[in-house]
Amino acid sequence: MMASLQLMNGLGKIIKMSNITIIKPKKVFSMEDLREVWRYKELLYFFTWRDFKVRYKQTAIGILWAIFQPFMTMVVFSVFFGGLLKVSSDGVPYPIFVYTGLLFWQFFSSALSETSGVLIANQSIITKVYFPRLILPLSSVATKFVDFAIASIILGGMMFYYGITPHIASIIVIPVLLAVTFMAAVGGGLFLAAVNVKYRDVRFILPFFIQLLLFVTPVIYPASIAGKYSWLLAFNPMMGVIQNARAVLLGTALVNWLLIGISFVACLVLLIVGTIYFKKVERYFADII
Repeated sequence: MMASLQLMNGLGKIIKMSNITIIKPKKVFSMEDLREVWRYKELLYFFTWRDFKVRYKQTAIGILWAIFQPFMTMVVFSVFFGGLLKVSSDGVPYPIFVYTGLLFWQFFSSALSETSGVLIANQSIITKVYFPRLILPLSSVATKFVDFAIASIILGGMMFYYGITPHIASIIVIPVLLAVTFMAAVGGGLFLAAVNVKYRDVRFILPFFIQLLLFVTPVIYPASIAGKYSWLLAFNPMMGVIQNARAVLLGTALVNWLLIGISFVACLVLLIVGTIYFKKVERYFADII
């Protein structure tokens, strides 16, 4: 009788265990990951809106910080580089020249910086609840679109003040440039976020790296200043973005579709590499974060 009861209890445990669903992250990226992100699109919206509200919560000027940072940076650069050093600005007023570059640069640099630490910042959620981890970096970059749109108001006002009319091609080119910037920020952010989970050195290295990258990107100077070596700047994807943004918005040059193509391919490769690495180490996040 006792043996029968033990057998029945054992069968009951087996039946209960059969109802357990074990969720394991895949080692490689697939189309199923994109479909899963789409199924969790409401969560993506929630994280994006949460990050945006938290950033400006309990601040004196609130959302105006999205304008204040690039505007004050533009003022400082205009005084020192445009006024004292007389840096060339391709025939347009230096303030609007540098602000156009800063607008795209701030989008990329701030998105890259925040995305690199997004997993650490959300470790309490990652260790308790299942959802596509790709949503966190995507929401972090998506938040920067709002900042970009707000800061663009100042650019519109400056163009009106200086009497500059954007080229009709800007309707097509600007969305392409934003897409390229988005890919660069997401690709680099995915890679750095995955590395940052294991090696916290990223938070110390990245600000220094971004500061150096600013000076090898034609934000405060035109690409033509490098002379015959200006082709070396093409290896920097943001060079093509900023130069062509000035071309269609300020009329500094003709649109260089070859340069846009090079930037697009470079950022696409960065996005693929970042996504592959992110998926490869994703299964360790909850264990070591």
